[in-house]
Amino acid sequence: MITILRKHHKWLMIVIAILAIPFIFYFSKTDFSAIHQSDLGRIYDRPVTNIEFQRGARLMTLAQMLGLSQLVQDLMMRPMTENDAYANFTFNRVVLDHEASALGIRPSSAEVVAFVKTLLPFQGTNGFDINKYTEFTQNRLPSLGFTEAQLEELVSDQLRLNRLKDLLGAGLHVADSESAEYYDQAYGKLHIALVRFREEDFKKDVKITDEDITKYFEAHKAELKTDEKRKVEFVAFSFSDAEKKLAGKERVDALQKLANRANDFVQAMLEKGARFSDVAAKFNVPVAATGEFTSTAPDPQLASTPQLTQYAFQLRPEEPVSDAIQGPEGFYVLHLLGATPSRPLTLDEAKPKISEALTKERLKQLIAARGADVARTIREAAKVATPLDKALSQMGLQAERIPPFAIVEKPPAKPEEAKDKKPDVPDLATIKNAVRELNPGDSTDFVATEKGGLVAVLEQREPGDPAGYPEAKANFEKNYLQSKRMVVFDEWLRDRRRAAGLQQAAPPTET
Repeated sequence: MITILRKHHKWLMIVIAILAIPFIFYFSKTDFSAIHQSDLGRIYDRPVTNIEFQRGARLMTLAQMLGLSQLVQDLMMRPMTENDAYANFTFNRVVLDHEASALGIRPSSAEVVAFVKTLLPFQGTNGFDINKYTEFTQNRLPSLGFTEAQLEELVSDQLRLNRLKDLLGAGLHVADSESAEYYDQAYGKLHIALVRFREEDFKKDVKITDEDITKYFEAHKAELKTDEKRKVEFVAFSFSDAEKKLAGKERVDALQKLANRANDFVQAMLEKGARFSDVAAKFNVPVAATGEFTSTAPDPQLASTPQLTQYAFQLRPEEPVSDAIQGPEGFYVLHLLGATPSRPLTLDEAKPKISEALTKERLKQLIAARGADVARTIREAAKVATPLDKALSQMGLQAERIPPFAIVEKPPAKPEEAKDKKPDVPDLATIKNAVRELNPGDSTDFVATEKGGLVAVLEQREPGDPAGYPEAKANFEKNYLQSKRMVVFDEWLRDRRRAAGLQQAAPPTET
């Protein structure tokens, strides 16, 4: 018997293994319903897996690198989070592919190639640059796990999207009355009367007592703290005067050399017992030190490169050395010398800050209340045909009339016209935004400004210059139809997602 078993042990083991398989499944407690818990959801009655989501996220990254911003914007819709953007992009590419195929929209190879040649990353001084294309496909694409096939896939998506939007927007048009109304509203001259409310005129009415300050202090103790302070030393690996004049590839190469030296410096600081001054001497770079500074009042030596101050406040005693930080002219490495933590302010220390905060708050309240009252009075006077100046004089106010302006100012046709500088009107952008849709005789509500507020009255609207209408009409219709097409496409996409039976789970964390 032993001899028989030894002689036939190989095929016997195979038979035993086969017989054991059913028992493995019988006694296994694996929950197969949990296998798909990592799926992104379902669409067209099939699952969209986490693997497909990861690929979609990388494709979205590639689309951004290629400058296909419209494709990204349309397919990610209006996400609440970054992961929602990746999830929407992944699902909506499936919808786009399904719907375009149903409509027979298939860009040809020649169309794809022609579009690729227009992409911004591949442009040189004379148009399409094959060297930039080769560098991108050989270095950038592999870093995402892609080849030229995925590049062409995204371009095909963009072309199909363009055709779909053209089909959906084929019936859209702009009425001539809409164009004319837009033109007069945008380019017609507006004659505006203002009532301004200035902070300095109300300061005398603001009274802050010690009781007010104490009450505020008790209610805001947790927020009233000194600013955290830092003190650092740093080295800079910067361009020489000659290198500052470099451009293009030569500048990039020089910058890379500086980056390499800065990274070598950081690595040297990781060695046991390394001292910042000693490593700096080894690299032949001078060490500069700051005084104490806060995040809102950086040291003058760091002020020109804001990210240095940001990094300084990320350093900790256990990790006192920064990575190499890129600036406009090179790289920096910071070393934390000291940190003064913030602490609660005492009542006496906090008084100036509290008094300032209360004064600003009450000034805004006083000005807003006065402005609302004046706006209401102006409207009531207009109803009974009381002239504006008479209504204002009864309130002890006077209108300020500013030079007529258009919401959209045409650029000067001749250089010498640009020299005739128009008088500055404070808060003009705010005024334009407030009055753009007013009819003659109407007034705005109170409008807050940086140093007070205002109420504006539209006294007259001149029609726009007829000579500029044809050009403005063409631009308006182009932009209007583009925005309408976006709305129509957005609604269409939502409808097609519903028709696809999309069931979306919480998107996984993109890595």
